Amino acid sequence: MTNILNEIGIENYIFLSVILFCIGVFGVLYRRNAIIVFMSIEIMLNAVNLLFVAFSTYHQDAQGQVFVFFSMAVAAAEVAVGLAILVSIYRNLGSIDINNLKNLKG
Repeated sequence: MTNILNEIGIENYIFLSVILFCIGVFGVLYRRNAIIVFMSIEIMLNAVNLLFVAFSTYHQDAQGQVFVFFSMAVAAAEVAVGLAILVSIYRNLGSIDINNLKNLKG
C-alpha cells in the first residue's frame, strides 16, 4: 500500500492550501456582502484543515485529523449562528451589506 503523499507530494497540498487561504482573505477584504464574507472565512478554515490533514498523513499521526473533525463541528455551529444573525439583521434592516452594519453601533 502506497502513501498518497508519495504520489502527489506534500508541496502540492501546501500550494493548494495557500491558494485557498489567499482566496478567502481576498474575499473577506474586498467583498461587501456578509454571506460572501462568511463563505470566505469558511474557505480559509478549510485551507487550514487541509494542511492539518496533509501534515497528519505525512507524519503518520492521527491527531491532526481528529482536530479537523472537531474543527468542522465547531465550524458548522458557527455557520448556523452566523446565518441566524444575518437573517435577523436582514429582517430589521432589509439588507446584509457590510457598510449598513456600521449603523448597529450603540
